[in-house]
Amino acid sequence: MRIDVVTLFPEQFRQLVDLGVTGRAIRQNKIQLKTWNPRDYTQDRHRTVDDRPYGGGPGMVMLVAPLQQALAAVQADSEIPAQIGLLSPQGKTLDQKAIEELASRQRLILICGRYEGIDERLIDTLVDEQWSIGDYVISGGELAAAVIVDAVSRLQAEVLGDSRSAEQDSFSDGLLDHPHYTRPEEVDGRRVPDVLLSGDHAAIEKWRRQQALGKTWLKRPELLEKVELNKEDQALLTDFIDNLTATDRQQD
Repeated sequence: MRIDVVTLFPEQFRQLVDLGVTGRAIRQNKIQLKTWNPRDYTQDRHRTVDDRPYGGGPGMVMLVAPLQQALAAVQADSEIPAQIGLLSPQGKTLDQKAIEELASRQRLILICGRYEGIDERLIDTLVDEQWSIGDYVISGGELAAAVIVDAVSRLQAEVLGDSRSAEQDSFSDGLLDHPHYTRPEEVDGRRVPDVLLSGDHAAIEKWRRQQALGKTWLKRPELLEKVELNKEDQALLTDFIDNLTATDRQQD
C-alpha cells in the first residue's frame, strides 16, 4: 500500500518511519509513505502558500496553486489511481469500518489542511472525500493523517506478527475490547480472573466476549445500537448486567 501525504510540515511524519507499527510496516515494505510539501511548488521567493481571506476575518487560507501543483506531482509519481482525501473537521468521522475500507486500497492521497483552511475551489475540483478524527479542533491535518497511517498500517498482512491482534482490537467487531492481564497473578490484592488461568479456551473466549459486551454497555452504549447481537450475546450481556447489579447491591 502506498500513502502520499501533502503537508507543510513533513517532519511531523518522520517518527512514523522509525517507530512502532508503522515503522515495521514500512521496513517490511507493506506500506510506502511519501510526503509532499506545497512550498516546493511555489513560484515566489518567499515560497508563499497562504493569503488573507476574502471578506475579511482572522487567519490565513491556503492557496490553490501550490496545492494544485503538488497534487499533480503526486498523481504523476505513480500509476496507481487514488482518490484524494482531505483531513477536515467537515469530513466524515472515521471509525473502524472506514479504516478497514481505507486499508484495503492500494493507495491513499491525504491533504493536511492548515490555518483557517483551504480555498474552497480546490476542494470543489480536486478533493474526492473528507475525513475527520473527531469533533474538536487541532492545529492542522498532520496529526489526523498520522492517525490514518497508523490505523491502516496495523491492518496490513503480517505487520502485527499475529493476525489475532487486529481481530481483537476495540471496534474490530463494533465493540470495545475485553480487559487484558499479565504477570504477576496478584497486584495489590487484585487477582487475575480465575477463568484466564483455567486453560479452558472455550470458557476464556466466552468470558472475553461477555466482558467486551459489558464494557461497551457501560462505557459506549451507543455502539451496541449498531451491533446485531445474537441470542448468545444477549444472554451474556444480560448475565453481565445482572452480576453487576448484584455486586452493587452487596456493596450498598
